[in-house]
Amino acid sequence: MNLEIQKSTKLDLLNLKSLPIRTFWITSIAFFLCFFSWFGIVPFMPDVVKELGLTPDQKWNSIIVAVSGTVFARLLIGKLCDTYGPRICYTWLLTLGAIPVILLGFVQTPMQFIICRLFIGFIGASFVITQFHTSIMFAPNIVGTANATSAGWGNLGGGANRLGMPLIAAAVVAFGVAETDAWRYSMIVAGVICFLMGIVYYFFTQDTPSGNYAELRAKGALPKTKKDEVSFSTAIKDYRVWILFLVYAACFGMELTVYGTMDDYLQNTFQLERATAGNLVLSFALMNIFARTLGGFFGDKFGKLKGLRGRVLFMAVILSIEGIMLSLFSGMNGITFGIVFLVGFSLTVQMAEGATFSVVPFINKKAIGSISGIVGAGGNVGAFVAAMVLKSKSAVAEKIAIADHQHLGQEAVEAAQALASSEAVSSGYFIIGVFVVITAVVSLTIKFSTEDEKAVAEEMKKQPSFS
Repeated sequence: MNLEIQKSTKLDLLNLKSLPIRTFWITSIAFFLCFFSWFGIVPFMPDVVKELGLTPDQKWNSIIVAVSGTVFARLLIGKLCDTYGPRICYTWLLTLGAIPVILLGFVQTPMQFIICRLFIGFIGASFVITQFHTSIMFAPNIVGTANATSAGWGNLGGGANRLGMPLIAAAVVAFGVAETDAWRYSMIVAGVICFLMGIVYYFFTQDTPSGNYAELRAKGALPKTKKDEVSFSTAIKDYRVWILFLVYAACFGMELTVYGTMDDYLQNTFQLERATAGNLVLSFALMNIFARTLGGFFGDKFGKLKGLRGRVLFMAVILSIEGIMLSLFSGMNGITFGIVFLVGFSLTVQMAEGATFSVVPFINKKAIGSISGIVGAGGNVGAFVAAMVLKSKSAVAEKIAIADHQHLGQEAVEAAQALASSEAVSSGYFIIGVFVVITAVVSLTIKFSTEDEKAVAEEMKKQPSFS
């Protein structure tokens, strides 16, 4: 049975009769809900800090474990997708992942809070399953666009919670819940929705256009589990996989880090009000509606023009522009040009993410899940390392500023602290930008064999107009 010829060659979003399109919508919504719940507590952190008495270190630790836990989950889930299929993996991830989300509404101590955030971070692995499922549902001519769009719309959950969670909190308060407990009930609601989505995923999706993994294995259309082990071993030995790991660290990882520190940076550098800075950062996150799709779209277009090498070339170019935009932004003192370069960074970093996953499906088709997991984990590793660098630079600078100005009064100390933080983060952004450009150059070493190029070209010629 040929699994390839039944893949969709179009991304006709309104054709809900099409299995690939229905899968696209369901997996995108599932991804959105996972990101919504993963970062759902963020809008309530001031309330959590006050109620649970979190120290600054405990607050930072909760943030770090939420990101670091995702690294291991993404590595594992990719391998599981190759073995058991995306339908079963997403079902279990959503239903089990809902448990710590719900339990977060019942925590009473800082340690309980940190443990729950660690396990909630596992649902960040949803990205891998979404990319895997769209990769096996869509043909080479459109797979980059499909991957990028599903990922971009799913990532919106990480920004939409800034608006959505307060609305849920307002709703539960309207039903008589005390305002101090609203954050707890909001997390419970988010967890229940994730659990229900797991049930939807099980009953309304299918692993491949040809059927579910268990059925296909029974018919001999898919290899047995032992052969999957060989494909995973091959994946981790492929140098191209680890270059893409680095590339995703340089785009998605840097996006997470920059946006996570941008609120304070805009306030300290350009003297913006907190609400204004927060709204700007939210607007950049909402660019995922179209920016990531553009990356996948142009990846597909360059792939059609120049083959697999064309996809790599576009990825390298857009990644280098991302690094240049961030480095230029780091040197801006005026708000006008600062916003111009920040918009440029937001657009290109998300396009680079889409471009990355227009390359991933072609590295090794027998291990798309494993490769997606490794590359996806790279994003979180990049975010963790960059965040630690920025935190350490800023913390040292702020401590020196406080010590040098403490005799001048509280107002002078706060001003000096803000300036020190701004300068430290600015230099950190510049370093990150340089790292991104270097990574873009390294990505050019990704090569494909003549046989791979010919195989993809032939596959595209054979694809029927199935949607």
